[in-house]
Amino acid sequence: MLRQFIPGAYKILNGHNILTGGSGRTSVKNIHTLSRSFQIVVQSSQELDSREENVVDTLYNGLLSSNRACLARSITLTESTHPRKRLQARSLLKKALQHCKQCQQNDNSFSFRIGLSGPPGAGKSTFLENMGKFLTSQGEKIAVLAVDPSSTTNGGSLMGDKTRMQELSRDLNAFIRPSPTSGHLGGVTRSTNEAIIMCETAGYKTVFIETVGVGQSEYAVADMVDMFVVLIPPAGGDELQGLKRGIMEHSHLVVVNKADGDLMEAAMRMQYEYTSSLKFMRPISPNWRPKVLKVSSLTKEGLPELWAVMQEFHQTMLRTGELLETRRKQQRVWMWNYITQHIMQVFREDPRVKRDIHEMEKNVEQGCMTAGEAAEILLHHFVPDKMF
Repeated sequence: MLRQFIPGAYKILNGHNILTGGSGRTSVKNIHTLSRSFQIVVQSSQELDSREENVVDTLYNGLLSSNRACLARSITLTESTHPRKRLQARSLLKKALQHCKQCQQNDNSFSFRIGLSGPPGAGKSTFLENMGKFLTSQGEKIAVLAVDPSSTTNGGSLMGDKTRMQELSRDLNAFIRPSPTSGHLGGVTRSTNEAIIMCETAGYKTVFIETVGVGQSEYAVADMVDMFVVLIPPAGGDELQGLKRGIMEHSHLVVVNKADGDLMEAAMRMQYEYTSSLKFMRPISPNWRPKVLKVSSLTKEGLPELWAVMQEFHQTMLRTGELLETRRKQQRVWMWNYITQHIMQVFREDPRVKRDIHEMEKNVEQGCMTAGEAAEILLHHFVPDKMF
């Protein structure tokens, strides 16, 4: 057991004669000593040393002073998979959550989390830059978490969103953070949810989360935002075919972008057709009917009206108490998402699974074994007493 959970600890304890007591034999007394030592090792492995605590305190104080460099480092910390870094991130998140909770209780100010989805080519980055510049000119501090698709070959990501938002990236009242999808379908991961908390602690009360735009799977972002917005281009073909039920029924607002020039007529037609289609869908909220608006990121026409509707939604959700209730449910959802991600990581790192996983994959590839049979064998290695 000790070998499994803390590699190297078994050798260390045995090297100090804790197992055998120097006699070469393992006694009951030695086992009890081992158990106490094991608990000490586990407890110490879950505690931060003084250097790590100083790092956490420095980052937390930087967040409170809206230091952009500390905010970037904090988000990087939450994205790390290193065990010690994860421990630091957990401590920092606990402090950040407590601060946000105190702010809500003291001045009753709530942040506004907006998810932005849509097909590739809808103009999400251009829309966000112009919308962001409009909001910062109104005195708002905004953060944009732009998720870029990772390469399935080497895991890298282009991070092109920050490059496209050149003006907004230079704005001192805006913070742009591109993040890789890390292979997660829909583009959002556990670290995305934690990055939102870091941004809010740093004083960014309006947070946009832009998804990669790959299809219906990206409505997963709806589980971490207050308002889910779908951005669509005009003249995209059959509008009813484009009206994907899985993503549209999670939408609070549909925005037809590029409503200018020769595309104005097509944008008006699409606005009318989507408005008619949404009438046949059950609204996601009992206190809000989804709306369809048209804007132009090029001419900035319609952006003030769009922000007014967004503010109306935010106030409605706060007044009815639905915003708080939604966030409570979202936290429960992300607890289970975290468990799912962590279990997969623990499963792959289990030595009994590692021993046979390549052989099982080979048998499945060659058709010697079904995928279900191979999975059951590996799961039985992981949990021997459980039948699958």
